[in-house]
Amino acid sequence: MIQGFLLKYAEIGIKGKNRYKFENALCEQIRIKLSKIEGDFTVVREQGRIYVQADKDFDFDEVIETLQKVFGVCAISPVEVIEDKSWENLTKAAGDFIEKQYEDINFSFKVKSKRSDKHYQFTSPEVCVEMGAYLLKRFGGLSVDVHNPDVYIWVEIRDKAYIYSKVYQGIGGMPLGTAGKAMLLLSGGIDSPVAGYMISRRGVVLDAVYFHAPPYTSERAKEKVINLAKIISRYTGKIRLNIINFTDIQMYIYEKCPHEELTIIMRRYMMRIAEEIAINNECIGLITGESIGQVASQTMQSLMVTNEVCQLPVYRPLIAFDKQDIVRLAEKIGTFETSIQPYEDCCTIFVAKHPVTKPNAHVIRNSEKKIADNIDSMVKTALETAEVIEIDI
Repeated sequence: MIQGFLLKYAEIGIKGKNRYKFENALCEQIRIKLSKIEGDFTVVREQGRIYVQADKDFDFDEVIETLQKVFGVCAISPVEVIEDKSWENLTKAAGDFIEKQYEDINFSFKVKSKRSDKHYQFTSPEVCVEMGAYLLKRFGGLSVDVHNPDVYIWVEIRDKAYIYSKVYQGIGGMPLGTAGKAMLLLSGGIDSPVAGYMISRRGVVLDAVYFHAPPYTSERAKEKVINLAKIISRYTGKIRLNIINFTDIQMYIYEKCPHEELTIIMRRYMMRIAEEIAINNECIGLITGESIGQVASQTMQSLMVTNEVCQLPVYRPLIAFDKQDIVRLAEKIGTFETSIQPYEDCCTIFVAKHPVTKPNAHVIRNSEKKIADNIDSMVKTALETAEVIEIDI
Protein backbone atom coordinates (compact mmCIF):
# COMPACT_ATOMS: atom_id res chain seq x y z
CA MET A 1 0.00 0.00 0.00
CA ILE A 2 1.54 3.32 -1.11
CA GLN A 3 1.48 5.68 1.85
CA GLY A 4 2.39 8.89 0.12
CA PHE A 5 4.38 10.72 -2.52
CA LEU A 6 7.88 12.16 -2.37
CA LEU A 7 8.21 15.20 -4.64
CA LYS A 8 11.48 16.56 -5.95
CA TYR A 9 12.21 20.07 -7.16
CA ALA A 10 15.21 21.35 -9.08
CA GLU A 11 15.83 25.08 -9.45
CA ILE A 12 14.39 25.89 -6.04
CA GLY A 13 17.37 24.07 -4.55
CA ILE A 14 19.78 26.86 -5.60
CA LYS A 15 17.85 29.68 -3.95
CA GLY A 16 20.13 29.83 -0.91
CA LYS A 17 18.72 31.53 2.17
CA ASN A 18 15.47 32.31 0.34
CA ARG A 19 14.81 28.69 -0.53
CA TYR A 20 12.26 28.22 2.25
CA LYS A 21 10.05 30.91 0.66
CA PHE A 22 9.91 28.97 -2.60
CA GLU A 23 9.37 25.69 -0.77
CA ASN A 24 6.49 27.20 1.18
CA ALA A 25 4.96 28.58 -2.02
CA LEU A 26 5.31 25.17 -3.66
CA CYS A 27 3.67 23.43 -0.68
CA GLU A 28 0.78 25.88 -0.83
CA GLN A 29 0.24 25.30 -4.56
CA ILE A 30 0.28 21.53 -4.00
CA ARG A 31 -2.32 21.89 -1.25
CA ILE A 32 -4.54 24.00 -3.52
CA LYS A 33 -4.34 21.49 -6.37
CA LEU A 34 -4.95 18.45 -4.17
CA SER A 35 -7.88 20.12 -2.38
CA LYS A 36 -9.85 19.83 -5.62
CA ILE A 37 -9.69 16.03 -5.80
CA GLU A 38 -11.02 13.31 -3.54
CA GLY A 39 -8.75 12.34 -0.66
CA ASP A 40 -7.19 13.72 2.51
CA PHE A 41 -3.65 14.94 1.93
CA THR A 42 -1.01 16.45 4.20
CA VAL A 43 1.84 18.39 2.57
CA VAL A 44 5.08 18.90 4.50
CA ARG A 45 8.59 20.12 3.71
CA GLU A 46 11.44 17.67 4.01
CA GLN A 47 15.10 18.50 3.48
CA GLY A 48 15.33 19.02 -0.26
CA ARG A 49 11.98 17.31 -0.82
CA ILE A 50 8.24 17.79 -0.38
CA TYR A 51 6.30 14.90 1.13
CA VAL A 52 2.59 14.36 0.50
CA GLN A 53 0.93 11.99 2.94
CA ALA A 54 -2.32 10.40 1.77
CA ASP A 55 -4.55 9.59 4.74
CA LYS A 56 -7.70 8.35 2.97
CA ASP A 57 -8.61 6.42 -0.17
CA PHE A 58 -7.71 8.28 -3.34
CA ASP A 59 -7.48 7.77 -7.06
CA PHE A 60 -3.79 7.10 -7.69
CA ASP A 61 -3.82 8.18 -11.36
CA GLU A 62 -5.73 11.36 -10.53
CA VAL A 63 -3.18 12.31 -7.85
CA ILE A 64 -0.26 11.75 -10.23
CA GLU A 65 -1.96 13.74 -12.99
CA THR A 66 -2.73 16.58 -10.57
CA LEU A 67 0.81 16.76 -9.21
CA GLN A 68 2.20 16.72 -12.75
CA LYS A 69 0.46 20.06 -13.34
CA VAL A 70 2.07 21.83 -10.36
CA PHE A 71 4.78 24.25 -11.44
CA GLY A 72 7.95 23.62 -9.43
CA VAL A 73 7.58 19.85 -9.15
CA CYS A 74 10.11 18.03 -11.34
CA ALA A 75 9.60 14.42 -10.14
CA ILE A 76 6.93 12.46 -8.27
CA SER A 77 7.59 9.14 -6.55
CA PRO A 78 5.02 6.97 -4.78
CA VAL A 79 6.80 5.90 -1.59
CA GLU A 80 6.68 3.59 1.37
CA VAL A 81 7.50 5.46 4.56
CA ILE A 82 9.50 3.53 7.14
CA GLU A 83 9.22 5.00 10.65
CA ASP A 84 11.65 2.51 12.18
CA LYS A 85 14.72 2.88 9.99
CA SER A 86 16.89 0.37 11.83
CA TRP A 87 18.84 -1.62 9.29
CA GLU A 88 17.03 -4.88 9.94
CA ASN A 89 13.65 -3.24 9.59
CA LEU A 90 14.70 -1.19 6.57
CA THR A 91 15.97 -4.15 4.56
CA LYS A 92 12.86 -6.18 5.33
CA ALA A 93 10.67 -3.22 4.34
CA ALA A 94 12.52 -2.92 1.02
CA GLY A 95 11.95 -6.59 0.28
CA ASP A 96 8.27 -6.33 1.23
CA PHE A 97 7.98 -3.26 -1.01
CA ILE A 98 9.31 -5.20 -4.00
CA GLU A 99 6.87 -8.04 -3.35
CA LYS A 100 3.94 -5.62 -3.32
CA GLN A 101 5.05 -3.66 -6.37
CA TYR A 102 6.08 -6.48 -8.72
CA GLU A 103 4.20 -9.69 -9.41
CA ASP A 104 7.08 -11.18 -11.39
CA ILE A 105 10.29 -10.65 -9.42
CA ASN A 106 12.62 -11.57 -12.23
CA PHE A 107 14.53 -8.50 -13.35
CA SER A 108 17.81 -6.64 -13.02
CA PHE A 109 18.06 -3.84 -10.48
CA LYS A 110 20.29 -1.23 -8.93
CA VAL A 111 19.97 0.34 -5.48
CA LYS A 112 20.40 4.12 -5.26
CA SER A 113 20.64 5.80 -1.89
CA LYS A 114 20.50 9.31 -0.45
CA ARG A 115 21.37 9.66 3.23
CA SER A 116 20.42 13.00 4.78
CA ASP A 117 20.75 11.56 8.28
CA LYS A 118 24.53 11.68 8.61
CA HIS A 119 24.41 9.78 11.89
CA TYR A 120 23.03 6.67 10.22
CA GLN A 121 25.18 3.58 10.60
CA PHE A 122 25.88 3.22 6.86
CA THR A 123 26.99 5.76 4.27
CA SER A 124 25.03 6.06 1.03
CA PRO A 125 27.40 3.77 -0.93
CA GLU A 126 27.31 1.24 1.89
CA VAL A 127 23.49 1.30 1.89
CA CYS A 128 23.52 0.50 -1.83
CA VAL A 129 25.92 -2.42 -1.40
CA GLU A 130 24.33 -3.93 1.71
CA MET A 131 20.77 -3.46 0.50
CA GLY A 132 21.62 -4.97 -2.87
CA ALA A 133 23.18 -8.00 -1.17
CA TYR A 134 20.10 -8.49 0.99
CA LEU A 135 17.70 -8.31 -1.97
CA LEU A 136 19.79 -10.72 -4.03
CA LYS A 137 19.71 -13.20 -1.17
CA ARG A 138 15.97 -12.81 -0.61
CA PHE A 139 14.86 -13.02 -4.26
CA GLY A 140 16.49 -15.57 -6.50
CA GLY A 141 15.11 -13.94 -9.67
CA LEU A 142 16.96 -10.68 -9.17
CA SER A 143 20.27 -9.73 -10.72
CA VAL A 144 22.37 -6.58 -10.37
CA ASP A 145 23.03 -4.31 -13.35
CA VAL A 146 24.72 -1.07 -12.35
CA HIS A 147 24.68 0.39 -15.89
CA ASN A 148 21.24 -0.31 -17.36
CA PRO A 149 18.96 -1.98 -14.80
CA ASP A 150 15.32 -2.81 -15.40
CA VAL A 151 14.40 -1.30 -12.03
CA TYR A 152 15.98 1.24 -9.70
CA ILE A 153 15.30 0.82 -5.99
CA TRP A 154 15.71 4.18 -4.25
CA VAL A 155 16.34 4.35 -0.51
CA GLU A 156 16.32 7.80 1.10
CA ILE A 157 17.23 7.99 4.78
CA ARG A 158 16.04 11.10 6.59
CA ASP A 159 14.26 11.42 9.93
CA LYS A 160 12.30 8.54 8.41
CA ALA A 161 13.24 6.27 5.53
CA TYR A 162 11.57 6.34 2.13
CA ILE A 163 11.61 3.51 -0.40
CA TYR A 164 10.42 3.86 -3.99
CA SER A 165 11.05 2.47 -7.44
CA LYS A 166 8.97 4.60 -9.80
CA VAL A 167 9.48 8.20 -10.80
CA TYR A 168 6.88 10.22 -12.70
CA GLN A 169 8.13 13.32 -14.48
CA GLY A 170 6.83 16.64 -13.21
CA ILE A 171 6.43 19.88 -15.09
CA GLY A 172 9.32 21.77 -13.48
CA GLY A 173 9.52 25.54 -13.39
CA MET A 174 8.93 27.75 -10.36
CA PRO A 175 5.98 27.82 -7.93
CA LEU A 176 3.09 30.09 -8.81
CA GLY A 177 3.08 33.41 -7.01
CA THR A 178 6.85 33.72 -6.62
CA ALA A 179 7.34 36.10 -9.56
CA GLY A 180 4.44 38.56 -9.58
CA LYS A 181 1.45 38.84 -11.92
CA ALA A 182 1.14 39.66 -15.62
CA MET A 183 -1.62 40.26 -18.17
CA LEU A 184 -1.91 37.80 -21.06
CA LEU A 185 -3.39 38.99 -24.35
CA LEU A 186 -5.36 35.84 -25.06
CA SER A 187 -6.81 35.12 -28.49
CA GLY A 188 -8.38 32.02 -29.92
CA GLY A 189 -5.18 31.05 -31.73
CA ILE A 190 -2.45 28.54 -31.01
CA ASP A 191 0.24 30.90 -29.75
CA SER A 192 -1.10 33.01 -26.88
CA PRO A 193 -2.23 30.13 -24.61
CA VAL A 194 1.25 28.60 -24.95
CA ALA A 195 2.86 31.95 -24.15
CA GLY A 196 0.75 32.26 -21.00
CA TYR A 197 1.67 28.75 -19.92
CA MET A 198 5.39 29.40 -20.45
CA ILE A 199 5.47 32.63 -18.44
CA SER A 200 3.33 31.15 -15.67
CA ARG A 201 5.74 28.21 -15.47
CA ARG A 202 8.28 30.72 -14.17
CA GLY A 203 6.08 31.51 -11.17
CA VAL A 204 3.96 34.30 -12.68
CA VAL A 205 0.26 34.52 -11.84
CA LEU A 206 -1.92 35.27 -14.90
CA ASP A 207 -4.76 37.60 -15.68
CA ALA A 208 -5.98 37.69 -19.27
CA VAL A 209 -7.74 39.97 -21.73
CA TYR A 210 -9.64 38.91 -24.84
CA PHE A 211 -10.81 41.33 -27.56
CA HIS A 212 -14.24 40.32 -28.85
CA ALA A 213 -15.83 41.89 -31.95
CA PRO A 214 -19.50 40.95 -32.27
CA PRO A 215 -21.18 40.41 -34.69
CA TYR A 216 -18.00 39.83 -36.72
CA THR A 217 -16.93 37.26 -34.18
CA SER A 218 -19.50 34.83 -32.84
CA GLU A 219 -20.33 33.69 -29.32
CA ARG A 220 -18.68 30.41 -30.32
CA ALA A 221 -15.40 32.29 -30.77
CA LYS A 222 -15.80 33.82 -27.32
CA GLU A 223 -16.61 30.43 -25.81
CA LYS A 224 -13.52 29.02 -27.49
CA VAL A 225 -11.31 31.56 -25.71
CA ILE A 226 -13.02 30.84 -22.39
CA ASN A 227 -12.32 27.15 -22.93
CA LEU A 228 -8.66 27.90 -23.67
CA ALA A 229 -8.45 29.88 -20.45
CA LYS A 230 -9.96 26.92 -18.59
CA ILE A 231 -7.36 24.56 -20.05
CA ILE A 232 -4.35 26.69 -19.12
CA SER A 233 -5.85 27.40 -15.69
CA ARG A 234 -5.29 23.72 -14.89
CA TYR A 235 -1.64 24.70 -14.73
CA THR A 236 -1.74 28.40 -13.90
CA GLY A 237 -4.49 28.47 -11.30
CA LYS A 238 -7.25 31.07 -11.21
CA ILE A 239 -7.41 33.43 -14.19
CA ARG A 240 -9.36 36.67 -14.27
CA LEU A 241 -10.47 36.90 -17.90
CA ASN A 242 -11.41 40.40 -19.12
CA ILE A 243 -13.52 40.37 -22.29
CA ILE A 244 -13.41 43.67 -24.18
CA ASN A 245 -15.98 44.58 -26.83
CA PHE A 246 -13.64 45.88 -29.52
CA THR A 247 -16.10 46.24 -32.42
CA ASP A 248 -16.66 50.01 -32.35
CA ILE A 249 -12.95 50.70 -32.02
CA GLN A 250 -12.11 48.38 -34.90
CA MET A 251 -14.78 49.87 -37.15
CA TYR A 252 -13.67 53.41 -36.35
CA ILE A 253 -10.05 52.58 -37.17
CA TYR A 254 -11.20 50.78 -40.34
CA GLU A 255 -13.13 53.85 -41.49
CA LYS A 256 -10.51 56.49 -40.69
CA CYS A 257 -7.06 54.95 -41.14
CA PRO A 258 -5.13 53.57 -44.13
CA HIS A 259 -6.08 49.92 -44.57
CA GLU A 260 -2.50 48.70 -44.86
CA GLU A 261 -1.93 50.07 -41.33
CA LEU A 262 -5.07 48.60 -39.76
CA THR A 263 -3.42 45.65 -38.06
CA ILE A 264 -0.68 47.73 -36.44
CA ILE A 265 -3.02 50.49 -35.24
CA MET A 266 -5.54 47.99 -33.88
CA ARG A 267 -2.74 46.13 -32.16
CA ARG A 268 -1.49 49.35 -30.57
CA TYR A 269 -4.92 50.03 -29.12
CA MET A 270 -5.21 46.48 -27.84
CA MET A 271 -1.91 46.96 -26.03
CA ARG A 272 -3.05 50.29 -24.59
CA ILE A 273 -6.28 48.77 -23.27
CA ALA A 274 -4.54 45.63 -21.96
CA GLU A 275 -1.99 47.80 -20.16
CA GLU A 276 -4.65 49.90 -18.46
CA ILE A 277 -6.43 46.78 -17.21
CA ALA A 278 -3.08 45.35 -16.15
CA ILE A 279 -2.13 48.39 -14.10
CA ASN A 280 -5.56 48.49 -12.45
CA ASN A 281 -5.11 44.84 -11.46
CA GLU A 282 -1.55 45.21 -10.17
CA CYS A 283 0.05 43.33 -13.06
CA ILE A 284 3.65 44.24 -13.77
CA GLY A 285 3.91 43.10 -17.38
CA LEU A 286 2.06 42.13 -20.55
CA ILE A 287 2.37 38.74 -22.28
CA THR A 288 1.82 38.05 -25.97
CA GLY A 289 2.25 35.03 -28.22
CA GLU A 290 4.19 36.87 -30.90
CA SER A 291 7.05 35.26 -32.82
CA ILE A 292 9.39 37.19 -35.10
CA GLY A 293 8.21 37.17 -38.71
CA GLN A 294 5.22 34.89 -38.22
CA VAL A 295 2.76 37.49 -39.60
CA ALA A 296 2.93 41.11 -40.74
CA SER A 297 2.33 42.49 -37.25
CA GLN A 298 5.21 40.43 -35.87
CA THR A 299 8.14 41.70 -37.89
CA MET A 300 10.89 43.39 -35.89
CA GLN A 301 9.71 46.78 -37.15
CA SER A 302 6.07 46.03 -36.27
CA LEU A 303 6.96 44.85 -32.78
CA MET A 304 8.99 48.01 -32.21
CA VAL A 305 6.07 50.21 -33.23
CA THR A 306 3.70 48.18 -31.06
CA ASN A 307 6.02 48.42 -28.05
CA GLU A 308 6.05 52.20 -28.36
CA VAL A 309 2.63 52.56 -26.72
CA CYS A 310 3.51 50.39 -23.68
CA GLN A 311 4.98 51.51 -20.38
CA LEU A 312 4.93 48.03 -18.86
CA PRO A 313 7.42 45.44 -20.14
CA VAL A 314 6.06 43.11 -22.82
CA TYR A 315 7.08 39.47 -22.45
CA ARG A 316 7.14 37.36 -25.62
CA PRO A 317 8.31 33.86 -24.66
CA LEU A 318 7.72 32.50 -28.18
CA ILE A 319 9.71 35.22 -29.91
CA ALA A 320 12.26 32.85 -31.52
CA PHE A 321 10.08 29.74 -31.84
CA ASP A 322 9.16 28.15 -35.16
CA LYS A 323 5.46 27.48 -35.59
CA GLN A 324 5.97 23.74 -35.26
CA ASP A 325 7.73 24.28 -31.92
CA ILE A 326 4.67 26.17 -30.69
CA VAL A 327 2.30 23.51 -32.01
CA ARG A 328 4.19 20.79 -30.14
CA LEU A 329 3.89 22.74 -26.89
CA ALA A 330 0.19 23.39 -27.53
CA GLU A 331 -0.35 19.67 -28.01
CA LYS A 332 1.59 18.92 -24.84
CA ILE A 333 -0.47 21.23 -22.64
CA GLY A 334 -3.78 20.31 -24.29
CA THR A 335 -4.75 23.60 -25.97
CA PHE A 336 -4.09 22.70 -29.61
CA GLU A 337 -7.37 20.98 -30.48
CA THR A 338 -9.36 23.87 -29.03
CA SER A 339 -7.19 26.49 -30.72
CA ILE A 340 -7.76 25.06 -34.20
CA GLN A 341 -11.55 25.16 -33.93
CA PRO A 342 -12.71 27.29 -36.92
CA TYR A 343 -14.07 30.34 -35.08
CA GLU A 344 -12.42 33.60 -36.13
CA ASP A 345 -11.18 36.10 -33.57
CA CYS A 346 -11.28 39.86 -34.05
CA CYS A 347 -7.73 40.04 -35.40
CA THR A 348 -8.50 38.03 -38.53
CA ILE A 349 -11.66 39.86 -39.63
CA PHE A 350 -10.08 43.19 -40.54
CA VAL A 351 -6.80 41.98 -42.06
CA ALA A 352 -5.71 44.12 -45.02
CA LYS A 353 -4.91 42.50 -48.32
CA HIS A 354 -1.40 43.99 -48.24
CA PRO A 355 -0.58 44.95 -44.63
CA VAL A 356 2.49 47.02 -43.95
CA THR A 357 5.37 44.86 -42.73
CA LYS A 358 7.87 47.62 -41.94
CA PRO A 359 5.77 50.34 -40.34
CA ASN A 360 7.27 53.69 -39.50
CA ALA A 361 6.33 54.94 -36.03
CA HIS A 362 6.02 58.56 -37.18
CA VAL A 363 3.66 57.59 -40.01
CA ILE A 364 1.55 55.44 -37.68
CA ARG A 365 1.28 58.25 -35.12
CA ASN A 366 0.11 60.62 -37.87
CA SER A 367 -2.54 58.11 -38.95
CA GLU A 368 -3.75 57.80 -35.37
CA LYS A 369 -4.41 61.56 -35.33
CA LYS A 370 -7.34 60.83 -37.68
CA ILE A 371 -9.13 59.01 -34.87
CA ALA A 372 -8.08 61.32 -32.05
CA ASP A 373 -11.47 63.03 -31.70
CA ASN A 374 -13.38 59.97 -30.50
CA ILE A 375 -10.98 57.15 -29.76
CA ASP A 376 -10.36 58.00 -26.10
CA SER A 377 -14.08 57.96 -25.26
CA MET A 378 -14.47 54.68 -27.18
CA VAL A 379 -11.60 53.13 -25.22
CA LYS A 380 -13.19 54.38 -21.99
CA THR A 381 -16.51 52.78 -22.94
CA ALA A 382 -14.80 49.51 -23.84
CA LEU A 383 -13.10 49.41 -20.45
CA GLU A 384 -16.28 50.32 -18.56
CA THR A 385 -18.34 47.65 -20.33
CA ALA A 386 -15.77 44.85 -20.01
CA GLU A 387 -17.10 41.46 -19.00
CA VAL A 388 -15.01 39.78 -16.32
CA ILE A 389 -15.05 36.02 -15.79
CA GLU A 390 -13.22 34.27 -12.95
CA ILE A 391 -11.86 31.00 -14.28
CA ASP A 392 -10.60 28.41 -11.85
CA ILE A 393 -10.42 24.68 -12.68
